[in-house]
Formats: sequence, structure tokens, C-alpha cells
Amino acid sequence: MRAAVSFAVLSLIAVGLALSLGHVPFGIDRMEVGRYYLTHGLADTGAANLVTGVVLNYRALDTLGEVTVLFIASLGLGVFMSLSGPRNGGKLPPTSLIVRRGAGFLFPLILLLGGYIFLHGHLTPGGGFQGGAVIASGFLLLYLGIPGLRLRHGPFTATESIAGLTFVIIGLIGLGVGGYFLSNFLPKGSPFALFSAGVIPILYVAIGLKVGAELAGIVANMIEGGEEG
Repeated sequence: MRAAVSFAVLSLIAVGLALSLGHVPFGIDRMEVGRYYLTHGLADTGAANLVTGVVLNYRALDTLGEVTVLFIASLGLGVFMSLSGPRNGGKLPPTSLIVRRGAGFLFPLILLLGGYIFLHGHLTPGGGFQGGAVIASGFLLLYLGIPGLRLRHGPFTATESIAGLTFVIIGLIGLGVGGYFLSNFLPKGSPFALFSAGVIPILYVAIGLKVGAELAGIVANMIEGGEEG
């Protein structure tokens, strides 16, 4: 049975590759979409970082789907850990005074770096997902540097909900103003300026806060839950 399934999957992959290659004759340039992004991306989106322009303008709805997947994963993990009861994961070993003070000192700097990354995502490499991951790493450092730490999960949940709602509201405003969901309806400003690219910086702030809150909540659930029992 397993061999038959494997053969069927490989056959489908082979047929897909054959059909794909058959529609792209060798020697013919088929990079119209990529060339359009390179040629018109800055004018269309106002974002100096063309990756950001693609992610939060041309395929912004797809990005909303990615954020939703992360939310569902975070929600599923929280439900699983709340239903599984106390776990004998063992408590984290105590740390030295230097580690504790160092974690407390670096924590606000890491949050500042994460905010910088998603605030400048339309200008330089980076963005909401990267900045949110950096913010979550700050909470991880705090938990590892201060064993037994307990944080209130309410702010994580509130931040995540408000950020996600902001993303959807901006999309609906774009639908009403520009005619399609997540339309870039604000003035694009001057290229390479901090206040430019229309709604893209606002969307990146929402994504950064949402991703940071979700990942930090996952870290909190795993570490606090692992120390129970």
C-alpha cells in the first residue's frame, strides 16, 4: 500500500513537471511578472524594499493568510497545553546574578531592535515577521535568564487581537476606497523616506506586534507549562 501511494505521488510530480516544462519553451523569456515588479514596484507601492512591496501590496491577501496560520498554530498549542494538565518537564536551573542582570538589561534593547526592524521593513531588509521573531526572542531570553518568571498572558492576547483586527480593518478600508481588499489607499510619499509606502508601514507594525505577541505567548506557554508539576 505504501509503495502504491509513493508511486502515485511520484507520478503526479512527474506529470506536473512535464506539463510545466511543456508550457515554457527553452530560449523564450517568461519573466514578465518579475520584470514588472522590478520596473514598476517602487512607483506602484512606494516601498524601497521590493520584497516588502510584493508581500504587502501585490500579494497582501496571501500574507494575511500566513498570519492566520500562525494564529491558528498558536491557538492550537495553547489549547493543547491547557488540556494536557501539569507536565513534569523539570524546572530550569538557577542562573547567576550576571545572567539575570544581563537578561533584564538586554530585554528592552531587543524589543527596540525588533520594533526598528518592522518599522523600517519598507526601506531595508526585514519586516513584520522578522521583527516579531526578534521581539519574541527577548521574552525567551527573559525566561531563560530568570527561571521561575511568570508573566500575565492577557497583554499578549490583547496585542495579538488588536494587531490582527487592525490588519483586517485596513484591508476593508482599502476595499471601500480602492476597490479591492488591502488596497494601498494612503499617499505613498517620497521614496526612501520613513513615512512613505502608504499603508505598508502600518501593516508591518500590525504584523510585527501580532507575530511577536503570538510567539512570545508560545514561549510563555511552553516554559511555564514545562515547569509545572
